[in-house]
Amino acid sequence: MNKAFSFDLFNKMPVVGIMRNIPDAHIDTIAGVYCRSGLTNLEITMNSPNAEQNISLLADLYGDELNIGAGTVCSMGDLEKALKANAQFIVTPVINEEVIKTCVAEKVPIFPGAYTPSEIYKAWSLGASMIKLFPAGDLKPGYIKEILAPLSFVSLMPTGGVNLENFINYFQQGAKGVGVGSQLFPKDVINRQDWQALAGVYVSFVSKYRDFIADKK
Repeated sequence: MNKAFSFDLFNKMPVVGIMRNIPDAHIDTIAGVYCRSGLTNLEITMNSPNAEQNISLLADLYGDELNIGAGTVCSMGDLEKALKANAQFIVTPVINEEVIKTCVAEKVPIFPGAYTPSEIYKAWSLGASMIKLFPAGDLKPGYIKEILAPLSFVSLMPTGGVNLENFINYFQQGAKGVGVGSQLFPKDVINRQDWQALAGVYVSFVSKYRDFIADKK
């Protein structure tokens, strides 16, 4: 039976690490380092080799400590595979109404991709749990604030081009989460299996977010 997604766990450290094309041999080790460093949300993209197998593995091993999700879910076929693998949340790069409605019916959190105000509103109206604002790397400064002025009820998760230097800025503008890919899974560090260096990357994100929260109090 699927372990349930936890919004408390998500909000504890609302950074979603996006694993894409990570070697199978390192998946478990990296997830362990990720978890021990204080991060709480991990996504494996469905266009990665053995995605279902690895989602199932991590959901089984870390499903109580990490929210384990499936990303790049573009079709009902992808969704069915992801749910069968026990993914705890679903992320899409686009608006697929059938995927969103199915997730809502199954009570599985769904973060569909959208960019314009109309796309964001449509995805939210269909029942999205949070909107993956994508690609965030092309956003002009203040875009999130401008979106949230009329759509203050929407939860946004900028993804694409998010890194250690800019991710706090998105939270300052009102984002509820961020999606981070290659910055959290640097190929050179993984290829040389330098897990201490990888932990350092993760701790940097965690520390910076905790400092941001402390400064708000």
